[in-house]
Amino acid sequence: MKILGIGNAIVDVICKVEDSFIEKNNLTKSTMKLFFDEKEFKSLLTNLKIEKTVSGGSVANSIVGLSQLGNNAGFIGKISDDEFGSNYEEGLKKENVKYFYSKKIEELPTGTCLILVTPDSERTMCTFLGTAGKINENDVSSDAIKKSEIIFLEGYLWDEGEPKKAFDKAINNANKVAMSLSDLFCVDRHKPHFLNLVKKKLDITFANEQEITSLIEAKNFKEVINFSKQLNKLIVVTRGEKGAIAIKGEKIVESGIQENLKIVDLTGAGDLFAAGFLHGYINKFSTRDCLKKGTEMSSRVIQQIGARLSA
Repeated sequence: MKILGIGNAIVDVICKVEDSFIEKNNLTKSTMKLFFDEKEFKSLLTNLKIEKTVSGGSVANSIVGLSQLGNNAGFIGKISDDEFGSNYEEGLKKENVKYFYSKKIEELPTGTCLILVTPDSERTMCTFLGTAGKINENDVSSDAIKKSEIIFLEGYLWDEGEPKKAFDKAINNANKVAMSLSDLFCVDRHKPHFLNLVKKKLDITFANEQEITSLIEAKNFKEVINFSKQLNKLIVVTRGEKGAIAIKGEKIVESGIQENLKIVDLTGAGDLFAAGFLHGYINKFSTRDCLKKGTEMSSRVIQQIGARLSA
């Protein structure tokens, strides 16, 4: 198999809201908040009109994008044998993604992410990880990992205890490892661990400018470039309106953004950027063409609702 994603298996529930809803519920716009109390999470959903539900999770979105581009792709993520779990599995199979997980009844339900889209197209996420956050090393197939050219992990998945063991098992059995830092919240929560991964374990790191700046506590972007050069690993940074940059040793490649897009929803922009870039990488494109493909995929997804490209 070309690429195997390992991430949180989460059903995305997309709702449009006004800014006042974000403020009233003490949420910070454009970030992700983890909910540990199922009741509190469900109460948020009570008065909302659901626009769409999709089998989501950051890496799963990327893997579906890679499958849509014609790559042989697979995914590992923990679900429960419940309605959302069955929907999740079906959603991946429809997209020709091989799903390496046998669901069973778990203590916690399948994970859910409430994606609140405000009128300015920004998305604020509220996540109840459910059983997704309980992934352990027995859930991760060494065989599937060894047979993949590269694995793709998400920072959202990393946590102390069992998830860390699953992460370590995946990295130790992989031929090559790519990872997305996922979110500023994750970086700040796991800074020393993520820094160690970036320096010592990962072949490719995906981050946005905020995340990588926070990770190395840089004062400016020049410090990010200097840090990345010293590693001699591939660091790919998205910079919003400034486009994207890939750094490996002394080689620095930059790419601009696509202009005049009708932006509807920024959900999945980073996930689809990673899909495009990794598509280029596993098909031996030049770094510049990898960046272009990433930009093209993220440009397409932000012009529609949700993190999956419609055919």
